[in-house]
Amino acid sequence: MRDLLLGREPKDFDIVTDALPAQVKEQFRNARLIGRRFVLAHVQFGSEVVEVATFRGQSAGADNADRVTQDGMILRDNIYGTMEEDVWRRDFTVNALYYNIADFSVVDYVDGLADLKAGVLRLIGDPDQRYREDPVRMLRAVRFAAKLGFRIEADCERSLIELGHLLEAVPPARLFEEVLKLFLAGDALKSFELLRHYGLFGQLFPATEAALANESQGFPNVLVANALRNTDARIVEMKPVTPAFLFAALIWPAVLRRKESLIGHGVSAVPALQQAAAECIREVVDRVSVPKRFAIPMQEIWSLQDRFMQRNGKRPARLSAHPRFRAAYDFMLLRSEAGEVDAETARWWTEYQASDEHARIKSGEIAVEDAEDAEPTPGQRPRRRRRGRGRPRPPGANVA
Repeated sequence: MRDLLLGREPKDFDIVTDALPAQVKEQFRNARLIGRRFVLAHVQFGSEVVEVATFRGQSAGADNADRVTQDGMILRDNIYGTMEEDVWRRDFTVNALYYNIADFSVVDYVDGLADLKAGVLRLIGDPDQRYREDPVRMLRAVRFAAKLGFRIEADCERSLIELGHLLEAVPPARLFEEVLKLFLAGDALKSFELLRHYGLFGQLFPATEAALANESQGFPNVLVANALRNTDARIVEMKPVTPAFLFAALIWPAVLRRKESLIGHGVSAVPALQQAAAECIREVVDRVSVPKRFAIPMQEIWSLQDRFMQRNGKRPARLSAHPRFRAAYDFMLLRSEAGEVDAETARWWTEYQASDEHARIKSGEIAVEDAEDAEPTPGQRPRRRRRGRGRPRPPGANVA
């Protein structure tokens, strides 16, 4: 309803009914119930899944003992009620507008239409209590502010700054899903800026926040911002975006800082990168629960970075044949834009990808092992063939 009133095309529709989840399942043979904290019905129609919620109600007294923590965080929200009760379980006033299909009217109990027109994000009820009930609402406030261009109401903003630490109690798997919503919806850069403004980015990626807070040689680290800007552009152009590349960029400043610290303590470069990557990923997984299917490609993208400095012999051919080459190359370009890699190296690899050798390797016309016999790549001297040491000379060969 909110997006329709703003003249936007809705990504989906939230359907809510007075029917209990079990009753929805009885009505639709192709429905299944999901969730424990908040039970929903998923009804399958071909390739589409329609999510159906039941009106929530309020409970008090002894009923709250096993559903709310001492800090006020709701563990389970499966007390059912009426539309009039359900509205108070919603988060923001602009998200509490009901479209009644019986008479095609908009039902507004909390002045959501007025806030929509004013471009204001306002929590329903006391902000402190609402954030404590579900700390993820702080991330949702940032996401909606970035997406809609709305300002966050003053009291909601104050509590946002003061209660960021409550995110520590949110399950890492849930935070992972929220991070994807924040950074893969086309408003990544604005979301990032708001998260840092309100001190919430450090709750998600503390090591990265610490790295970003320290300027490198007097210059701010811009790699993350550039990566998110590129992500937004790709989404606008309807190009694919992988979470592995996103997280590789989000965590890289922490990895680089940890690597430099290890080198300063006498660890050589390659082991330092491997150790720094493993430690940073372990810390992020504990906080944001990045799945292994993304963590492994992240490490590969990082591990290939030093190989872009090696441009002699078969090394460029071997690197370009790696399954993660393109992602690693794009990441190297980001590092070049941020001043971590010299521009000449970035230019060389860009030209190399346009070379005949790279095209023939990519198409499978020649194997990497045969690449040394191919034409020299940009800026590379032709290599002389050397006879292996200890190999017998052919009969009749001259001996000096």
